[in-house]
This record gives sequence, C-alpha cells and structure tokens, in this order.
Amino acid sequence: MPLTAEEIQKEIEKTLNGRFLPPSVIDELVEKSIEKKLSKTEIKKIMEKVIEVYERNKIDPSEACGIVGAQSIGEPGTQMTMRTFHYAGVAEINVTLGLPRLIEIVDARSTPSTPMMNIYLKDEYRKNADLAKKVANQIELTELNEIAEIETDLTELTITVRPDKETLDKKGLTVEELVDIIKKIKKIKAELKEDSSILISLDEPSYKNLLDISEKLKTLKVKGVEGINRVIIRNEPGEGYVIYSEGSNLEEVLKIEGVDPYRTTTNDIQAIARVLGIEAARNMIIQEAYDTLMEQGLNVDKRHIMLVADVMTVDGTIKAIGRHGVSGEKASVLSRAAFEITVNHLLDAGRRGEIDTLEGVAENIIVGQPVNLGTGAIKLVMKREKLRKVE
Repeated sequence: MPLTAEEIQKEIEKTLNGRFLPPSVIDELVEKSIEKKLSKTEIKKIMEKVIEVYERNKIDPSEACGIVGAQSIGEPGTQMTMRTFHYAGVAEINVTLGLPRLIEIVDARSTPSTPMMNIYLKDEYRKNADLAKKVANQIELTELNEIAEIETDLTELTITVRPDKETLDKKGLTVEELVDIIKKIKKIKAELKEDSSILISLDEPSYKNLLDISEKLKTLKVKGVEGINRVIIRNEPGEGYVIYSEGSNLEEVLKIEGVDPYRTTTNDIQAIARVLGIEAARNMIIQEAYDTLMEQGLNVDKRHIMLVADVMTVDGTIKAIGRHGVSGEKASVLSRAAFEITVNHLLDAGRRGEIDTLEGVAENIIVGQPVNLGTGAIKLVMKREKLRKVE
C-alpha cells in the first residue's frame, strides 16, 4: 500500500534528524514520492543523497559571492558577440541579442531597442488556426493607410477613402465599421458611397484643414493594440499556435480574449514591473539574462544572475547597475569614488561631512586594510603564553 503524504513527511523529518533542507525541496520530494509510489527504504536512500548534494553545494561562510558572481558573468561575457540583430527562425522578427541585450538588461533601460512579445493562447484558441488568426488581428496595429487608398481633392476640398476589399476581409473588418471609426474624428462628415468608397467633407473647409485631416487619416488606428506593429503566428510542436509580436504592450494584450495571461511574456522588463509587480520583473531579469547567455553557448549558473537581479530589485524598483543606480547609491564614499566621477564624489562628501565606516571591499582595498570577506572576516587572536603551556 502506497504511503500517504503525512507518512512521507514524517519519514523525511526522521531522516533529516535536525539537518536543514529548503521547504521547496521537501515539498518536491513529497510530491515525487507519491507520484512514484516509493517505499520508506527508497525515500531514506534518496533523502541521504539529497542531503549530501545539498551540503556539498552550500557556500562557505563569508564567501565573496558578489565577486564570484561578477567574474562568472563577466568572463563569459567577453566571448559574446557584438551583433545587435538576428532574425528569429523563420519568423522575421528583429531581436537584440548578445552583449547589447545584456547591457540593456543591467542598465534597466525604460524600453528595449527591439521590444517583442511571445503571446500564448488558451486551449481552444491554440488548437484552432481561425481563432488564433482572430486573436492576432485584434493584437496587430492596423492603420487606415494599410487597408485603403486616401485621395485628396483640392478643388472640391474633400477626401475619398477607397478601402481594399481583400485586405478588409483579411483583417476581419467591414466598410461600415470603417465609416464609424472615421466619424470619430472631429469637424468632419463621412458618407458611404455605392462603390464602397467613403467621402469625407470638412465642417470648416480650407486647404490647411484638408491637409491636416488627410495626414491624420493616414495614421488613424483602425484596429489592434498601440505599440504592436506586426505579428506572426507559428504552429509550435506540442504547444499549438503561438503569436510572436514586434512591439510590446503587455497591459493591453492581457485584456484580449483568448490570450493566456499566465504564460504570455515580453522582453520589456519595466512594463512587467508596472503590470505584474517587482517579483515578476526580477524573474524576467534572471530569465532574459540567462537566455541571452545560453543563446551564445555560454553556460552560466543561474544563481550568479539571481544575485544581480536581487541587487537590482531589492528596494521594489528596478535599478541599473551603474553610477545612476546601484553603484551610485552605495553608503561608502570611497566605493562610489572608486567607480566613476571620483573628484565629484569626494568633493560632495567633503562638503556634506560624510564618514566612511570602511565595511565594503573597495574602500578597504583603497586604505590598505584586510577586507571583511573570507579569512578576513574572522578576528582571531593567538595567545602565545597559553600555547607554550599546552606544549
């Protein structure tokens, strides 16, 4: 008879015997033990191995994890390509990769140079090509000049819009809907003609008004989400239809029916922080940096990247790693001065009467003291008299 979750939990606690394992690891062990229907002996063997591996992977007290993390990301980073653009597979969507993308992430840029989204769909939509196309049409920004010819008549002071029937069908629009959208522009009248063209006349006819309205019509949003210029639908093995977009607007895309809000992602980390919160943004910094390195064939342990993400998001906002962010806000004057614009930092600190407590790495190296890390973190005094007595 298979063991219950409670019995497995008791067996794990018994094997642990006061030793520590993270709760997430214990939960996973319970889950897998139920799934595989393991016996008490098997659970004990697995537990011993897990504890051994966990103990081996713990870092030593006072380990310089920041320096190790910086080296582990920085060294492979020197092998990264400088090319900015790359066409993602068959879908011609520009993606910033390599070093430029990594710099973008740690600089906490307000918008990425090539914003894009991976839009996953709910069950019924991802299995049906027509439904997926319908969602894509709702997402892709369509302007009037893409679906119609706009002619300006300078003698009559009117504008004629001639919609392309084929493009309208493709976008799932009707001429009547188009007329309603055009009518929303102030100080004009729109009238549907028998040949399906739309005649636009002005309330206050003049050449200036005519040209202004003509320009406004060209960029008039007919359908779609602001900021998303192009979408591509791809049938992914084991997933169904996935929409890839050039441009990003997470907040609006998540409102569209058929979009799976739990799996849809964007490479705009600031937008994730605004819409989903700082924890989601932290996870995205880790994932984006890791994927950028892996794409170049550079295998970096995720925990080094996690350390960077934690430092960037520790106070609830995304801060850049640089003089305008994390490095410029250090409590130590000498540490700030060691990074950039040395003279300004020292003058400002002198004017304010700042005191440096010499607790970090850089400031202790500057004054020639042992650093409070590794062996330097231990204050040890040897009493020779007692040692002689022992001898």
